[in-house]
Amino acid sequence: MDMGTAIAALRTLAQETRLAAFRALVEAGPPGMAAGAVARRLRVAPASLSFHLQALVHAGLAASQRQGRQVIYRADFAAMEALMGFLTENCCRGAPPGGEPPPCEEDERP
Repeated sequence: MDMGTAIAALRTLAQETRLAAFRALVEAGPPGMAAGAVARRLRVAPASLSFHLQALVHAGLAASQRQGRQVIYRADFAAMEALMGFLTENCCRGAPPGGEPPPCEEDERP
């Protein structure tokens, strides 16, 4: 994932309703949820929620599919994993979890 894509995803998630909607979609798993069900769950007006769900789609964090009169939204788990990977790519300067990071080079110290 490149820096611009990560920034767009994080910017999108940095809003309470969108973050709550994304978390609801993640909890729903691959089957996703109808927009109306998300609206009821979050107690948000459907028109307002539609705006937020479209922001998630535009940022690549969710996908939508029309099924009859309903629109089903699904979290894009690959995009979520890519964002998490981007955020943790250089975690602990390469040390394994719980391990000691490698010593700092002399020229890296402040």
